[in-house]
Amino acid sequence: MNKNDVIIRLETKEDYRETENLVREAFWNVYRPGCFEHYVIHTLRSDPAFVKELDFVMEKDGSLIGQNMFMKTVIDADDGRTIDVLTMGPIGITPGLKRKGYGKTLLDFSLEKASLLGFGAVLFEGNIAFYGKSGFSYAREFGIRYHDLPEGADDSFFLCKELKKGYLDGVTGIYRTPEGYYVNDGDVEKFDSLFPPKKKLKLPGQIF
Repeated sequence: MNKNDVIIRLETKEDYRETENLVREAFWNVYRPGCFEHYVIHTLRSDPAFVKELDFVMEKDGSLIGQNMFMKTVIDADDGRTIDVLTMGPIGITPGLKRKGYGKTLLDFSLEKASLLGFGAVLFEGNIAFYGKSGFSYAREFGIRYHDLPEGADDSFFLCKELKKGYLDGVTGIYRTPEGYYVNDGDVEKFDSLFPPKKKLKLPGQIF
């Protein structure tokens, strides 16, 4: 890809439906039959934890091809402190342009902006094979545990990146997922009915 071919900017209200459709296309039948990510971003925008200064879209030739957003959340530290952190996503790239470098460009831009705004760390669920290229490590290496995950269970999906070096030094505890990420299946179905019909398929590799 040529970085000069794209523009990364803040999302506007006029972008909302195009962004939601982009996310729907990006996640459809990927992790489950259909998807819910387009409804998640729809609801997160009105959540108090939403960081509007970190709500980005990527534009190419006048059309949106990618998006990423961030939410404020916390780590409940073992010593009783509450540590402010960010979580991220869903981050999506239009299907025809995946694996061409656009996702990493958008991710690195987003993380740099989050750092400039003074945030200390980002924790979220993702694939280390991709996100490791942008400096993420397993959250366990920082002493951070995923909420509700049984001891000894696979936590390789739970990743962390410090935006301020040493921000999590001396911190151990449990990460708290923002409530806004939990959505009702019925609400998802109702929202999805506002978009063009798409066939839900059960495919190999889906995790739900």
